[in-house]
Amino acid sequence: MLDLEVVPERSLGNEQWEFVLGMPFYQAVNILKRQDRIIKGIQVWYSEQQPLAMDLVLNLSQDGIKLLFDPASQRLKIIEVNNMSKVKLKYCGVHFNTAQVRPTIEQVDQSFGATHPGVYISEKQLFVLNFRGLSFDFPIDSKFEPKYAHGLGSLQFPNGASPMVSRMCVYTGNSITETKAPGLPITCFHGNCFSDCVEVLREHNTTVGLKFHLVTEGNGPGKLLDARKKSVERIVRFGDSCQDTVSALGCPSKMFYKSEDKMKIHSPEAHKRVRSQSVDYFYNYFTMGVDILFDATTHLVKKFILHTNYPGHYNFNMYCRCEFKLPVLIERAKPELIQTDDDEMVITTYSRWRDVQMYLLKPDERPVILNRSSSTNTSNPFGSTFCYGVQDMIFEVMQNEYIASVTLYKSSPKETASIS
Repeated sequence: MLDLEVVPERSLGNEQWEFVLGMPFYQAVNILKRQDRIIKGIQVWYSEQQPLAMDLVLNLSQDGIKLLFDPASQRLKIIEVNNMSKVKLKYCGVHFNTAQVRPTIEQVDQSFGATHPGVYISEKQLFVLNFRGLSFDFPIDSKFEPKYAHGLGSLQFPNGASPMVSRMCVYTGNSITETKAPGLPITCFHGNCFSDCVEVLREHNTTVGLKFHLVTEGNGPGKLLDARKKSVERIVRFGDSCQDTVSALGCPSKMFYKSEDKMKIHSPEAHKRVRSQSVDYFYNYFTMGVDILFDATTHLVKKFILHTNYPGHYNFNMYCRCEFKLPVLIERAKPELIQTDDDEMVITTYSRWRDVQMYLLKPDERPVILNRSSSTNTSNPFGSTFCYGVQDMIFEVMQNEYIASVTLYKSSPKETASIS
């Protein structure tokens, strides 16, 4: 049984790990992976068709805990304990919920102090006690329903009939119904940079680079957000070198070398061809949601990939969500029409493809179907995605019409688009 410390408006955890309000979804998953011998029966809940309409939830079914993440920012919004019998809880080092110490009204009063009157919800027969960043639900029998709101301590119950906490929630602010996921806490940076926004820089409807609005920790020039957090802006363009990119964004999370072209088997005398000694390679910036591809010969930037990290995608949870803004000129039926500022639209991480394609695609343009699978598991439970080439961009679209990724490449008359 887990033995956890409750910190109102902040976290739930122990000396080895903790779930902190505002932490990214992938960090919570990494904690659960490391604790797989202790924490089992984990479920991920999300809306397949409307992923932005429902919280992203990690349900620890065997421990009575639910972690609710904001569907847009994918940061932890609410920590809920909905089965007090499956976990031990303490506050300021003193237990208020164990097999021997039951979380009754008197115990909560003793441990936390009822500083505000409770709220009785008659339709649910619940008495809710709210502190700042912490709330307790007590199921109350209708015969004990209070006539006046004087707090839980004013209720009278027979000996042994005092109600116990049925649910505890940790959140930020004074109201759980109005709470929002806080900004990324400094304890979750771990030396990484995170992107608040990525602007796609375009000139004459052609991509030239990316402008990163980054949040990081450490000393140096930049707009101070708190004692150890700052925001900076960096630009990476097509044609920048590896050194330029590292100077702007820091070292990548990982480097990935592209595999050899499998279609070369169809070339004449393919078996006599010598394996290429150099291949293009990616810099993977997982916390920014961006991949940058470099040419194997020139070692210059030739492609960007922006990841939206929607649940239900094959690569879900590999990247933090890239909050991008992509301005494009609307393609008109009559090209001789003069385009104005009103003809520009901004595609974002949350745009639906059905709202985008009517302005960018012709009716007869069909997508390329992309099927992903790994070498160890040839099946993909999430199904295929659809790739649409538009101008110097490739949009990968999920079956629910949300954009999974956007590939931006440096176009030239002799160059064709590539999904890889």
